[in-house]
Amino acid sequence: MTTELNREAPDSGELSAEDAKLITLARSARARTGAAQGAAVRDTDGRTYLAATVELPSLSLSALQVAVAMAVTSGARGLEAAVILGESAADPIGVAAAREAGPALVVHHAGADGVVTGSG
Repeated sequence: MTTELNREAPDSGELSAEDAKLITLARSARARTGAAQGAAVRDTDGRTYLAATVELPSLSLSALQVAVAMAVTSGARGLEAAVILGESAADPIGVAAAREAGPALVVHHAGADGVVTGSG
């Protein structure tokens, strides 16, 4: 099932307005850097953190790993939602780190076009 990013009916499996905002932020991070992935997370205080994939000869991090690290180092007490957007959205290490920071975290996976392809 795919979900358009501008719908707001969470009870029917659609994205909330706050989760749709995460998609917009992840898209902007990806577009700004030309990275393979963009990610955004929201903490339990409502603050958002966005990031893009890091690919250096000596360091490789997924966009979600960077976003989680930014949230944690900014003092986030927990995470409630995340978006991974772009090529190869699978990121088990990033998801594991995000779930450590927020056990009830919802992770949305989206293609580069912003259409959600899965959540969990």
